[in-house]
Amino acid sequence: MRLLSLLTISLFFLSGSIKAQTTFVRLSTSKGNILIKLYDETPHHRDNFVRLVKKGLFRDQEFNRVIKDFVSQGGELDETILKREKLNPNVPAERLAAEIRTELFHKKGALGAGRDDNPEKSSFLDQIYLVQGKIQTDAELDALEVKKGIKFSASQREVYKKIGGIPRLDNDYTVFGEIIEGLAVAEAINAVATDKNDRPLKKEAFTITILDKKEIRKPVKQ
Repeated sequence: MRLLSLLTISLFFLSGSIKAQTTFVRLSTSKGNILIKLYDETPHHRDNFVRLVKKGLFRDQEFNRVIKDFVSQGGELDETILKREKLNPNVPAERLAAEIRTELFHKKGALGAGRDDNPEKSSFLDQIYLVQGKIQTDAELDALEVKKGIKFSASQREVYKKIGGIPRLDNDYTVFGEIIEGLAVAEAINAVATDKNDRPLKKEAFTITILDKKEIRKPVKQ
């Protein structure tokens, strides 16, 4: 089963502390539910996300930019944020300091925080994306290592070659969670028809809720 393979590989690589994460959320969509664990290793992004969910910001939101085999993005668009900041130059731009960790990478199913091209790689407060990506080859990973000046571990290579992802985003964007159930739903969302601006032709809405421990034990309906 594809999802089981994903979890097996993830647990093999993310051993130790990442297994016992404390915060889980459900992303409810018209195509089904997605269960996501937020990493304790990125506490500021986790806490900011939880705060926004509790405020209701991610209630009846939508995937407003879907790029096939790349990402499915939700929350506020870059253009909206940057336009607002341009109209209010005296108001400091709000960003969340990067929490980039080499062991938290852009495998398929990862949850990341969007950002602009700021040199600190700080994240927007309310823009998220789910990684779809593609299967990678050793040659492609070798080329990226040279281009980016990074080194993929043997375990990372195994994940990228078996389930795919977007390794070229590693070390440039904060990854702060991952799908642990409902990967097929995320795949379906990433496959929807879009216009020339990558906006879904049909609204793809979602609502995010924080789960308690009892809910985590229950299977997520597909």
